[in-house]
Amino acid sequence: MTVGRLCTRVLATAAPDESIRKAAARMAEFDVGALVVLKETRATRAVGIITDRDIVVRCVAERLDPEIATVADIMTKPVFIVRDETPVGEAIAKMAAAGTRRLVVTAEGERVAGILTLDDILGHLAEENSAIGKLLQKQQPSVPV
Repeated sequence: MTVGRLCTRVLATAAPDESIRKAAARMAEFDVGALVVLKETRATRAVGIITDRDIVVRCVAERLDPEIATVADIMTKPVFIVRDETPVGEAIAKMAAAGTRRLVVTAEGERVAGILTLDDILGHLAEENSAIGKLLQKQQPSVPV
């Protein structure tokens, strides 16, 4: 299976120069724990990720003013990227090597196409394991004891 089939295609995003308060409000509005930070140059590209944990640890704990401090001040960077045709096993290895729970998924150059999270992968594995369990139950021999 490829990353493109498993990733979340609808993204909540932020700009590097917007306030942390505005980004936090967007997280609440869309009920997400992370925003992909996009910068527009010649093409829109991912430059970081801001998570609810980033806001707590790098803004609140450091006593930054969320009205003044920007997303760029606290976002996690560099952003780790995989192409949408990357096999899921490779993406898992990349997550492990980078120590991250999220990968930005790109298609056609650097165009952001989605986000792959550890939760996406775990959900898929749980579905596969459930299907395997059901198959094994159906194939149990019916030997009277």
